[in-house]
Amino acid sequence: MAIWSFGSINADHVYAVPHIPKPGETLAATGLEIGLGGKGANQSVAAAKAGARVHHIGAVGPGSEWIIERLSNYGVGTDQIRVLETPTGHAIITVAEDGENAITILAGANRALGEGDIEDSLAGAKVNDLLILQNETNLQVEAARLGKERGLRVLYSAAPFDADAAAAVLPHIDVLLLNEIEARDLEESLNTQISDLEVANIVVTLGAKGARWIDTKAGTSFQVDGLSVKAVDTTGAGDTFAGYIAAALEDGTSPEDAMALACKAAALKVTRHGAADAIPTRSEVDAFTP
Repeated sequence: MAIWSFGSINADHVYAVPHIPKPGETLAATGLEIGLGGKGANQSVAAAKAGARVHHIGAVGPGSEWIIERLSNYGVGTDQIRVLETPTGHAIITVAEDGENAITILAGANRALGEGDIEDSLAGAKVNDLLILQNETNLQVEAARLGKERGLRVLYSAAPFDADAAAAVLPHIDVLLLNEIEARDLEESLNTQISDLEVANIVVTLGAKGARWIDTKAGTSFQVDGLSVKAVDTTGAGDTFAGYIAAALEDGTSPEDAMALACKAAALKVTRHGAADAIPTRSEVDAFTP
């Protein structure tokens, strides 16, 4: 069993600032760190740190050997990462003293793959492997469809949120993951309740309040409470949750235990500065007592 993660890879430039800049404001940063990021890379690293066997599908530009090496060092399979002439995806992240962040992204190579690349990358996938997707690449619908045709379970993290993109991919997925704001936006866009969507399972993250699991076929739901921690950087918290819940579900863990594990991992992540580099390992999550 394995996880196939089709997602973005970014070089993150993280600036520490007193507060998130207002429109038109020039603000002096108090620090800079350059590291590995991108929602796809973050989710792959989180799943690998959770103990899953992960194959990342994506692309980078010239001079990005350090990114591939960093992913490999975290236990992520990198054979399906293509090196293109298009620049590597890039993110400028400002992190305020209260832990809030604002992010500007250049997609670059993340939107340069073709459908044939995805098809080739999934050639080694096996029935009941898990495919995880998010919205920082092109070809989400095509990848989800190809995954389902091969008998994979498909988990779609609907971030950064786009209602049209989410609606297009819904017929091809098994698990929809989104936060409570995205859930409300999707309900308004589709003029329906989130629980009425034709997706077998829906996970709505609730920030510090935890997360809710909805089984649409059974018409049931449950909520897992969040953990009380002092947040210093919320960057990558949702990706940590996504990677951990994907790893747990791929391993056959019950939804209740998978949700609890993912909430705990995300809570530990926000106590640390950084993105992929700051995602906790499974042993750290197991030992964490807030």
